[in-house]
Parts: sequence; structure tokens; C-alpha cells
Amino acid sequence: MSIVVQEVTKLYGSQKALDNVSFSVKTGEIVAFLGPNGAGKSTMMKIITGFIPPSSGSVLVNGTEVSSDDPEIRKKIGYLPENNPLYPEMYVREYLSFVASFYKPGRSAKENIENIIGLTGLTPEAGKKIGALSKGYRQRVGLAQALIHDPDVLILDEATSGLDPNQIIEIRNLIKEAGREKTVLLSTHIMQEAEAVCDRIIIIDKGVIVADEDKNTIYSKINQGKQIIKVSFDRKISDNELLSIPNVSNARLTDKDFWLLESDSAEDIRPAVFSFAVKNNLTVLSLQKEENNLEEVFRHLTGM
Repeated sequence: MSIVVQEVTKLYGSQKALDNVSFSVKTGEIVAFLGPNGAGKSTMMKIITGFIPPSSGSVLVNGTEVSSDDPEIRKKIGYLPENNPLYPEMYVREYLSFVASFYKPGRSAKENIENIIGLTGLTPEAGKKIGALSKGYRQRVGLAQALIHDPDVLILDEATSGLDPNQIIEIRNLIKEAGREKTVLLSTHIMQEAEAVCDRIIIIDKGVIVADEDKNTIYSKINQGKQIIKVSFDRKISDNELLSIPNVSNARLTDKDFWLLESDSAEDIRPAVFSFAVKNNLTVLSLQKEENNLEEVFRHLTGM
């Protein structure tokens, strides 16, 4: 296993940020590390990278225990923090040369820098100052610095935060390409990203692991008999009115005036929804049965 987390607990005074957390990630695996804000994701990633120590427990990377004062273990890890700290006054190539100098100075480093610039799509911007780059290109620079020393393990905290849809797709492709040979632990708030990129899903809530499943089996964490119907009407209506429909246990308004109606009954509730619409002089504009998705699993397990 490339990453082995063993019974890690982290205390900040009397507050327990992580509570006896254990999991492992094998070589060549891309794993999503999900959780609500304050769940302990960034704390866990900082411990794995050696930025902060655990209060108890241990982390091993390629069989070596992670220590904040061990430079050798840092060479095995590439880290992109959530806030992607860069030097805006430095040029892209200059900055990557600076980062590379900590790992492997010399001619081979220069060749590697050009390879990384090409791999991360930075070639058109390599002669610019970082401060002049768009958010998407700054994220590419962050990925480039994480990859510059060819680490075995990549720890990526909100790698696509703040990017537009085209930039997100480009960064996802970079992550998938890197994941062919490396171990990747990816924190994200975007459920579609986890489903599109990752092989496995780990969900943490209040410092405790609540799910650790293969992507194709995690949906079993939702009760099998549960139905979710997505419906829209021609005028506004309240959730209390929708809860009067037989077997509807929850009604939640989403973007663009769509309602998500939940039922714990095995009986199809769509006929009842149509009957409700007719009774209340409503026109059904759209009606479809939703399959279980990662967002619903996340909400179910974290109580959101």
C-alpha cells in the first residue's frame, strides 16, 4: 500500500478533529476523500504530508512512517493545498525551477521542468508571471509543483476549486493521467468530480470515517427501498402541500424550480404525483425517477 493511515487522532485542545481514523490507498488508485466543511479532510491531508503531526496513531507512505522533519519522505509526496500558495511575482518557469531545486538540482531538473510544463498545459503561459495568470492556469502551476519531483503519492486538496467548467475538465484529465502511475488522494466538494475521476470513495464526518467503498458499490449505503422523484410544475407550490402526497416523506426544492420527492415505500409514487397535480390544477412540466447518486449518499451519511 502506498498510503497507510493507522488509528490517527488529532486534538486541538479539547476539540477532536480526527477520531481514530484508519484507511489505506494502494498504488495506482485514485481515491476521493469527501466530507462536509470542518469534517477533518484538510487536517488528515496535512498529517499525511507531514505538515502537522497526529496526536496519536501513524501514517506510512511506501512503508516509511511520515515525519515532519524527514526530508526523504517529502520527496515521495506531491501536495497541492486548497489555497494553492504561489509567488505571484515569480515567472512560471522560474517558480518551477525554484521548487525543483529542493529535490534535484542540475541539468536533469531543467529537462524535467520542461516535461512538466508540457504535461500540465503550461507551455503558452510559461513566460508569464504567476500573478498575471488566470485561476485555471494558477491551478496548473500548483499541480506542476506537486508533480515536479515525480512523487509516488499525490495529495490534492480541492484541486478544481473556483475553476470554470472547461478548466475543471482539463484538470480532471490531468489528475486521471497522473493516477495511472501514482497514488492519488483527492479532496473535493464536487460530487460529479469524485464519480468521474475516482476509483474509490472515502467519506469522513465529524472526524470519523463513515464510508469507504468502491465507487460502484457505495450506493448501497442508501436504503434500497428508497425512491427519489424529480418533478417540476407550472407554478410555485410549498413543501407542505407536496408532503400530502401519499408515501412522500420529504420534499426538497433544488435549482431551477425542480422538486426532489423522497419516499421510503416500494410502491411507485409517480401516479400519486400526477393525481396530486390534477387535483390542484397543476401542470407537470417534468417528472423522472432519480437513480441513487453520490450526492444522495453523501447527504444520507453526513446528515445534511
